[in-house]
Amino acid sequence: MTGQARDRARGEEAATSRERPLVDLRGVAVRAGGRTLLEDVTLRLLPGEALRLSGPNGGGKTTLLRLLAGEVAPVQGERMYGLGGRISRAAVRARRTLSVVGPDAEAFYLTRDWAQTVRDVLLAAFEGDTLRLWEPTPEALGRLEEVAALTDLTPLLDRDFRTLSHGQRRRAVLGRALMPRPEALLLDEFTDGLSAGAREGLGRVLRDVHASGVAVVLATHRPEEAPGLPWRTLRVEGGRVLNGEPERGNTLSGITLPPPPGSGDLVRLRDVRVYRNGHLALGPLSWTWAAGQHWLVTGENGSGKSTLARLIAGELHPALGGTVERPFLRRDLLTERRRTVGLVGAEVGVRQRREWTGREVIGSAWGGTEGFASGLPPEQAARVEHLAAHLDVTDLLDRSADTLSQGQLRRLLLARAAAHAPRLLLLDEGLDFLDADSRARFLALLPDLARGGTHVMVIAHRAADAPPGLTHHLHLEGGRVAAGGPL
Repeated sequence: MTGQARDRARGEEAATSRERPLVDLRGVAVRAGGRTLLEDVTLRLLPGEALRLSGPNGGGKTTLLRLLAGEVAPVQGERMYGLGGRISRAAVRARRTLSVVGPDAEAFYLTRDWAQTVRDVLLAAFEGDTLRLWEPTPEALGRLEEVAALTDLTPLLDRDFRTLSHGQRRRAVLGRALMPRPEALLLDEFTDGLSAGAREGLGRVLRDVHASGVAVVLATHRPEEAPGLPWRTLRVEGGRVLNGEPERGNTLSGITLPPPPGSGDLVRLRDVRVYRNGHLALGPLSWTWAAGQHWLVTGENGSGKSTLARLIAGELHPALGGTVERPFLRRDLLTERRRTVGLVGAEVGVRQRREWTGREVIGSAWGGTEGFASGLPPEQAARVEHLAAHLDVTDLLDRSADTLSQGQLRRLLLARAAAHAPRLLLLDEGLDFLDADSRARFLALLPDLARGGTHVMVIAHRAADAPPGLTHHLHLEGGRVAAGGPL
């Protein structure tokens, strides 16, 4: 073969490789627990492609990502991989090089008692593992240095993963996905829980990764927050993949939060400091929440917002010298706090992903427990049914929480937080993972709750997640109050 012929053959081989899909799904179905999660899915993911998935909660987006990653297997149809330039039906290479970047990846480390540093999490992923059980090679350490610099994780490498903020955890699982040099990134509600600054920073990372030839698949309810890539958009609904436009953002027209009745102070914080893994996460901070106030809390990721919410709810405690007072309680006990405070946040979602039914998740609100709600009296049982109908989760009442999508579980947790008309309702990025209709349905509950005496705190990175009627604003920077007062 002449040199010219060899060059032509190589060019043809390279062109064929670019056209060969990384994953090719043909008529695929996925079933679990007696339910069909995906049906008749035909999809080709090409090298270097940017694919955006939209659709309602429970439509099948996360299952599709897991199918691409090899985490679940089809029960009918055909799934072919072209990873590494080799055609295979086996998902072995996919399981070692592809991982879904999203809440479930974070939950694995948050629900274990093993101390795993960010360094451990990233090094384990280099070999396609979840836990680091071996000594890293020079090649692994070199890749760690590259990925940590790319994702701005270098200052966090020695931090326990469980003590990171939402945005820091998202960066860590993104770094984990990048360690084995994947041919595709699979992102599940990637922008939820991220501040505008964090979204822009990680957007730059994704643009650089995509420019290097890596395919990007993003499942999102917030298409306007997707980084600027040449997206091909598909809609996943009812377990089927369709051509379609992304959903639009929710509107809050007609929803206004009235001031709740009452007088006096509800919560008083005096010189509080909260440490996590030896790191000062909040404080020194002094602040008062008075009756009649609804608060908006803002700040960049890692500024202490979630720590503040968990401190108010009694899940975290101040270091020696700081005090937390809750005058609205007759007795400041854990059981009383849980019965009078509704909290929705990432950590609550992780704890509730168990073998509890949706009915038990919601019904546990009155007892201040989590997941245990046997023998509800008729009035409370009727309240569960009413909320389930309003939030469109009636079909989830008898399903196990550990089988639900993030959006489905979040709707149950919102129903749980509102069921017992709490005195304090703390929404820590509480509307994350929800489609537009689900966000509007929940926000419509708030005016009646407020008129009944519920005081609302909204921790949000987006103006659309803060209903009209919030009265005060607290902005945190580095765990301290940067600004605070009436809106």
